[in-house]
Amino acid sequence: MSSRRLKKEVLALLAEPDLEMILERLSPFPAKDVVNVLFSAICHTDELVRWHGISAMGVMTARLADQDMEEGRIVMRRLLWSLNDESGGIGWGAPEAMAEIMVHHGGLAEEYVHMLISYMHEDGEEIWQDGNFLEHELLQRGLLWGIARLGGARPGLLKERGVGDELLPYLDSADAGVRGMAALAVGRLGLARARRRLEKLLDDRAGVRLYEEGRIRSLTVADLAQQALDRIAP
Repeated sequence: MSSRRLKKEVLALLAEPDLEMILERLSPFPAKDVVNVLFSAICHTDELVRWHGISAMGVMTARLADQDMEEGRIVMRRLLWSLNDESGGIGWGAPEAMAEIMVHHGGLAEEYVHMLISYMHEDGEEIWQDGNFLEHELLQRGLLWGIARLGGARPGLLKERGVGDELLPYLDSADAGVRGMAALAVGRLGLARARRRLEKLLDDRAGVRLYEEGRIRSLTVADLAQQALDRIAP
C-alpha cells in the first residue's frame, strides 16, 4: 500500500468513535508505517483524530519497540526534537504521545521518563539542572495530561523521581485547562500536600475537555479538583 493511501486510511480510522475497533483495524499494518502517519495525527486539528492518534501512537510504538528497541527510541527522539526550539515546530501532541508510549512500554518509560519530567523544570545555573520548561499553556495542558496518564499507570516511576511539588504551581494557572490537568495529575499521584489548593478550586466552574479511555468529556475544573480530593482523602 502506498504511503498516501495508508495515511488516508489511518486518518479516516482515527475519526471513528470506537478506540478498541481502531486499534484492532490498525494491527495488521506494519507498526513503523503506521507510526509515521501518527506523527501527523497527534497534531491534527480534529480533536478526536488527535486524541485517538495519541492512543494509537502509544500502542504502535510499544509494538515497534518490542520488535526493535532502537526503532522505539527513534520515535521518542523525534517527539523530543519536535519540542526543541531548533526544530522550527511547536511540538503539539508530543508530551501526550511520549506519556502514552511510556504507559505501554516499560523499557522506554525507564529511559525517557526523566525527559517528560524535565518539561516542568526551569533551567538552572548548575550543569545538572537541565530543565526544559514549557511556557506555552496548550503544551502545559498536554504535559500535565501526560503526567496524569503516566501517574495512573506507573505512579512509582514518577514518585521515585520526586515528582510532586513542581505540579502545585500549575493549580494556580490563569489557564483553566492547565488548572484542570494539574488537579488530575496531583490526584493520580495522591499528593496530600495539594489538598488546600484543590479545595480552592471547588468553586471553579471553568470548562475543561478531558480525554480518557478513548472518549472526550466536558468537565469543570471543580469536577477534577473534587475527583483529586476524593483520591487523596485519608
